[in-house]
Amino acid sequence: MSNDKKILPLIPLRGIIIFPYMVMHFDVGREKSILALEEAMVNEQEIFLAAQKQAKLELPEEKDIYSIGTVCTVKQLLKLPGDTVRVLVEGDRRAKISEYIEKEPFFKVEVEEIEDTVLSDDQQIEALIRLVKESFSSYIKLSGAIPNDVLISLDSIEEPGRFADVVCSYLMVKQDKKQEMLNAVDPMDRLEKVLEVLQNEVDILEVEKEIGNKVKEKIDKSQKDYYLREQIKAMQEELGEEDEDKKEQKKYKAKIAKSKLPKEAKEKVIYELNKLKNSGSYSSEGGVIRNYLDWILDLPWNIKTKDDLDIKKARDILNKEHYGLNDVKDRIIEYLAVKKISNSLKGPILCLVGPPGVGKTSIAKSIAHALNRNFVRMSLGGVSDEAEIRGHRRTYIGAIPGRIIYSMKKAKSKNPLFLLDEIDKMGDGYKGDPADALLEVLDGEQNNTFRDHYLEVDFDLSDVMFVTTANSLDTIPAPLLDRMEIIEVSGYTSEEKFNIAKTYLIPKQLKEHSVQDGRVVFSDNSIYYIVDNYTRESGVRNLERKIASVIRKSIADIVENDKDSINITITLVKKYLGSDVFSFEKVDKEDKIGIVTGMAWTGYGGDTLPVEVAVMPGSGKLSLTGQLGDVMKESAEAGFSYVRTNAKKYEINDKFYKEKDVHIHVPEGAVPKDGPSAGVTMITAMVSALTNTKVKHNVAMTGEITLTGRVLPIGGLKEKSLAAYRAGIDTVIIPKDNKKDLKNIPKSVKSKINFILADKIDDVIKNALVGE
Repeated sequence: MSNDKKILPLIPLRGIIIFPYMVMHFDVGREKSILALEEAMVNEQEIFLAAQKQAKLELPEEKDIYSIGTVCTVKQLLKLPGDTVRVLVEGDRRAKISEYIEKEPFFKVEVEEIEDTVLSDDQQIEALIRLVKESFSSYIKLSGAIPNDVLISLDSIEEPGRFADVVCSYLMVKQDKKQEMLNAVDPMDRLEKVLEVLQNEVDILEVEKEIGNKVKEKIDKSQKDYYLREQIKAMQEELGEEDEDKKEQKKYKAKIAKSKLPKEAKEKVIYELNKLKNSGSYSSEGGVIRNYLDWILDLPWNIKTKDDLDIKKARDILNKEHYGLNDVKDRIIEYLAVKKISNSLKGPILCLVGPPGVGKTSIAKSIAHALNRNFVRMSLGGVSDEAEIRGHRRTYIGAIPGRIIYSMKKAKSKNPLFLLDEIDKMGDGYKGDPADALLEVLDGEQNNTFRDHYLEVDFDLSDVMFVTTANSLDTIPAPLLDRMEIIEVSGYTSEEKFNIAKTYLIPKQLKEHSVQDGRVVFSDNSIYYIVDNYTRESGVRNLERKIASVIRKSIADIVENDKDSINITITLVKKYLGSDVFSFEKVDKEDKIGIVTGMAWTGYGGDTLPVEVAVMPGSGKLSLTGQLGDVMKESAEAGFSYVRTNAKKYEINDKFYKEKDVHIHVPEGAVPKDGPSAGVTMITAMVSALTNTKVKHNVAMTGEITLTGRVLPIGGLKEKSLAAYRAGIDTVIIPKDNKKDLKNIPKSVKSKINFILADKIDDVIKNALVGE
């Protein structure tokens, strides 16, 4: 090893190892490396090249660079577009980094040059060189990537170290293996490492060749099989026998004649059939074509069911299968009536919106039953790929049509009732937005030429009656929502749930459990008790489960105790279902300061929501507790600002915001609460607490407020009114703009509750506080 030391610029190489005597070009793009090159051109064109330990590292540090590399001479520089430089270098000699002199603006290192040691054992060196030559020769033959002239050039090299370096430069092995050979300072050690790597690579290449030969044999066999099949065909033609391919083509031709395809589809099918004839049944393309033909010919291009336009019969079916839902039923009857006098009317696109379990899907089935149409359902929940709607192009392996075409094949008619379920739960993935693909499907002006990517021909969807369902309209894109007619299916009242249970659910469950008539009889009180105390959902799904549970336990009771029948009473309901699951908030019968009964709408229906306000000495801090959402927090802050602005009007000390702390609390802190309808409740509670005036216990209220004191309209009035009715409240204050919603409230509730319309917050306070 020499003690010669030099200070040279350094370029860390990514995925490349350069050996002495090796000529190579590579591209340089990093700013540090370009600056190092410029320094090298000034400094006798010498540069030090060492490999990075991790090729992906963009900004390597000292620890990320191998210490042993190669001192090289820069032969040529070529500037490329994009601030990249192509450089040609020649390796001179090994060197080791002894010290990093500079790190910015580029690496400058002190290197200690390494010279090959002189070897004394000539025979051992000669033996190693011969073995390396033999193995390298085998490597060249097996790899096929290195010219044979390289072996001839090796004969002229006498130095063992240089011989090993030249062989190393041609090997296609991993970077860490090459670095090991570069690190081998002793020529004997270097030759041994090269021999070890060569023999390992030769073994791997021999295995690869063996595998390749096996694959080639299989390919040759398939070609032989094809040749034999062609010979069999020729023999069958000579004997006058019909082969399987001709039988298949005759079958397809018969199907084409029978199916009465549109002109474009017929031309496409005939073209594909001719391709099948030319490609042969055993080819990979033949299977793809057959699958395509089967899809085209199985679709209901001209098969239609006849609509039953008997209006009276349709209404009877709808009334028989569903209780209430008059808006939905009226819309269907309107559609049938217009259809009866105008056969050209395109099917409407209805969107049934409502909470889970209210019967949206079963409504769609009833519509299909009333119209005498085939029913097909497609769930859109979680669909995030446009190809689910439009299909895959046939260029892809395993391509299939989209679910629209699949459902039309399943429907077996051109004019089914097509239910697109959970349209609000579609995803938006990286493979395209399915909502955009549905725009064409649900547009009556476009869907007569719906084109599936797989079919590549137009399919007419204009006769399909599309019905969609959703729990919420918030997540449906506006262009898609514009194509649909919205019909709200709100939650059921207790009275409606009672009638649904008595008329539909109990008979259905008794039939499913094979219970004979009269063996299990529900009293009206027991049904009401299950509805009010064991379910609080908007729909009736959980109610049906509770009824099924009571019936199962009744059957067990009958069998175990050898009874003839059981009458279900409230006592038995408690025994079978355990303690009450829900208890609606009952209004306090005493007028109190700072406590106001609000009303809330939840996914389970309506409920009362007391709001409490406490005032205490302090510095004007407003505290909010009860796990309130952002909207309710904003309502509280807006209400606080309104009270400060109008303190004199309500005879409140106008310095209260400096001397008093106000704490607003909504009980049941474990339950998240949010919504734009608590503003009037919070202001009333604050005014009550700050003026030390009691609030009427029999009053509930709902409405949002503005900073000027205007009362804004709210939603869910029907459910909120039912909750107030159950809680024993007889006066409800609502926004004036909600007057139109009073028609939806059952008469039984309106007869027991006095509704007061409020335009401003003063109207609320006047009717809520005692003495006002």
